[in-house]
Amino acid sequence: MIACVLVANRGEIARRVFRTCRGLGIATVAVYSDADASSPYVDEADVAVHLPGNTPAQTYLRGELLVEAARSAGADAVHPGYGFLSESGAFARAVLGAGLTWIGPSPDAVDAMGSKLEAKRLMAAAGVPVLDELQPDAITEADLPVLIKASAGGGGRGMRIVRSLADLSGEAEAARAEAASAFGDPTVFCEPYLVTGRHIEVQVMADPHGTVWAVDERECSIQRRHQKVIEETPSPLVERIDGMRDRLFDAARAAAKAIGYTGAGTVEFLADETGRFFFLEMNTRLQVEHPVTECTTGLDLVALQLHIAEGDRLAAEPPMSQGHSIEARLYAEDPATQWQPQSGTLHRFHVPDVGAEFTVPPGPSGIRLDSGVRDASVVGIHYDPMLAKVISWAPTRLHAARALSAALASSTIHGVTTNRDLLVNVLRHKAFLAGETDTAFFDRHGLIELATPADLDRAEPVSALAAALAIDAAARLDAPVLRGVPSGWRNVVSQPQRIDLDGPSGTHHIAYRFTRAGLVADGHDDVELIESTPRRVVLDQAGVRRAFAIARYAGAPGHVYVDSALGAIHFVAVERFPDPAEHVAPGSLLAPMPGSVVRVAAAVGDAVSAGQPIVWLEAMKMQHQINAPVDGLLAELPVREGQQVDVGTVLAVVSTLEESE
Repeated sequence: MIACVLVANRGEIARRVFRTCRGLGIATVAVYSDADASSPYVDEADVAVHLPGNTPAQTYLRGELLVEAARSAGADAVHPGYGFLSESGAFARAVLGAGLTWIGPSPDAVDAMGSKLEAKRLMAAAGVPVLDELQPDAITEADLPVLIKASAGGGGRGMRIVRSLADLSGEAEAARAEAASAFGDPTVFCEPYLVTGRHIEVQVMADPHGTVWAVDERECSIQRRHQKVIEETPSPLVERIDGMRDRLFDAARAAAKAIGYTGAGTVEFLADETGRFFFLEMNTRLQVEHPVTECTTGLDLVALQLHIAEGDRLAAEPPMSQGHSIEARLYAEDPATQWQPQSGTLHRFHVPDVGAEFTVPPGPSGIRLDSGVRDASVVGIHYDPMLAKVISWAPTRLHAARALSAALASSTIHGVTTNRDLLVNVLRHKAFLAGETDTAFFDRHGLIELATPADLDRAEPVSALAAALAIDAAARLDAPVLRGVPSGWRNVVSQPQRIDLDGPSGTHHIAYRFTRAGLVADGHDDVELIESTPRRVVLDQAGVRRAFAIARYAGAPGHVYVDSALGAIHFVAVERFPDPAEHVAPGSLLAPMPGSVVRVAAAVGDAVSAGQPIVWLEAMKMQHQINAPVDGLLAELPVREGQQVDVGTVLAVVSTLEESE
């Protein structure tokens, strides 16, 4: 019997495992890096062990440190979560060699699926359909497009689409570097790329006594950078094609039996619209998107992992699925700027009407939240930028999509830019609701359009006015004299009060004054002020009354967050007298995030063309290209490889040809 579990992971998945362990009466141990010392999961564990350092290579990828942490804390079992060492056969052997229980498949099974190259060959021998493997030096124009993939690991890291032979060598080099950084293995391979494929996966669960379940299928076709963003079960494609589910389940069970699998795993396939499918990989661990399967089946997959690790038997058949469940991954990133990850303090994080956290909501429907953050959490640069998973469960797909989009739209998220608007727009898009969800969804429907809040043109001006009025109300509370006199009062009418606010669409010049008749605001003739406080403003616009919640934080001077039924909008007050020292030279390339300079591809004086990569930054386990904005000359390059930079650091300065002359 397992008495105490160390979770060799962090964040949301650590909290998820702890939730089940508490219900089973099992003690828990957390491990944490320097950056994670104040994370919620550390507080929730019974005991916690510090891993000195910040980067994964210093901490969560050090198997010997994790085993020693388990020993010193008195744990008798290790749960790997997902990512990091969850698919390392060597780590599984080290855990078992230390006399601990490994909550996962055997090390041999992990190794068999650990290399995507070897896994494909093994699956082909077992009769599971696979895509052809392509040798990079033998690829021709006829083979394009192709996908370069890291043989180890996943999550979209070490993956590149190549549409031109001229790009093959450079993209392969970049994929190798990213794979080596993320997984410690630079091996990559190529396979045909299906531009409009559907990503379908099957949850399997197997016990040591020969029972193998194919529990459910999930569709995960809405992806960015080959990483899933929205997942659901059942799959709209599989629901539409007769017999496809049975064929998928047969292939998934064959894959598991071919390697003597035990525990929870996922067999991933790439399918086309006709119902053909091909093996991609097998994840020998729990998946990020496992909550949707739990919601439709009522299973606790973590509890099943623990029971199987103790030698228990599964029932002959898994439970039947009921209803529909959709999961949205909420990331600290800006989709409109090439998915750049964001860092900083998350001042406020609240999802309304949550029926359950880390478990199935009660009743026939509800909202579930699996989160790794809370108010005042700091989103750092060292780890994946996922903040939370918001999951809906309802009798039908339409109801699940509607409930999830409403929960996301009404969430309060202040402090970092997120992909929330993108998720809401996708869930409400007619193509998504029709089940047209292949991997080219963002390319086909326009990423920028999907990332832009709905009705922004209508919402932003009136939200800016509400923000200005809240700032005014706060100033009146602090007024040393004449506090009871209306704001901006004059014996003789003079100029209106003014404030400038930068918003998503540009600067708003708010000019307003209070008269006996009420508020008079330039450009807002149809607006009547009903209530104004520092935290709440109520406006009547052309007979429609709306409340605006206003938030400002001491740690973020000048930043104003406005939430209303029109949407959530972030403004920054424009300084009346900016510091000239903060002026940035034209043509400067600024670091969009804190990170490490891993590559510099030009030298001062070089001629560069618009879009040419100049510097590569590594942050949150991904590499990000910083490109020349125009044709010109590289005038300055103040950074070097290996240097750590903060957000806003000048990485390079490109002067136009005219300026250079």
